[in-house]
Amino acid sequence: MSIFFISDLHLEQNKPHLTKAFENFINSKVNSRDELFILGDFFEQWIGDDNEDNFIKGIKNILKLKTAGGLKIYFMHGNRDFLIGDKFCKEVGAKLLEDPFIFNLNEKKIMLMHGDSLCTDDKDYQEFRNLVRNEDWQKDFLSKNLKERKEVAKSLREISSLENKTKDEAIMDVNKEEVVKIIENHSIDVLIHGHTHRPDIHDENGVPRMVLGDWGDFLWFIESSKGDLHLVKEKI
Repeated sequence: MSIFFISDLHLEQNKPHLTKAFENFINSKVNSRDELFILGDFFEQWIGDDNEDNFIKGIKNILKLKTAGGLKIYFMHGNRDFLIGDKFCKEVGAKLLEDPFIFNLNEKKIMLMHGDSLCTDDKDYQEFRNLVRNEDWQKDFLSKNLKERKEVAKSLREISSLENKTKDEAIMDVNKEEVVKIIENHSIDVLIHGHTHRPDIHDENGVPRMVLGDWGDFLWFIESSKGDLHLVKEKI
């Protein structure tokens, strides 16, 4: 049995090559005895479990076929798809995880995160994150009709894109002090996250911090096989 970790696929209707890459990945590399952890931003956007079109139906079918065959799939919210809910997960046979999530693997304490909460230097983003993760904000947003939600989501993406163009690249990466604090407070052996789109393996005071990349020209995944964790990059 192997365990796979992926993040930041940003699947969307107008990028069918990413959907095809995911379908090829889950069918060719992942078998029914494995486990797959999706650490956020699986979708480019998610405006509610009641939103469904042919694109979303296709993704659901890919997932349902695999979980029906025995594959265990776990979802974590990202900054793009934090509204994925229990309805979606139940339908596709997946389980929704808290962020962070800690579990033991081969006698090591592993922490999984999306990674955006580590970017504490980006004050504007952290304020936005606190807003949209608020239960009252989410209830209000989900009470709107689909057309209104799509308009709000489009507006938020445009604002985010404009703001990011003027930000120093450094503040959109993780804050090292925050990383060390998380590692020490939880006494973990390995930290795995995505979000930053800067795939690499960092040594944080002796603790590996494995960063998953986004999917575009390449697919990135971490595989646990025979007790070791490997960060893999493959051409799409």
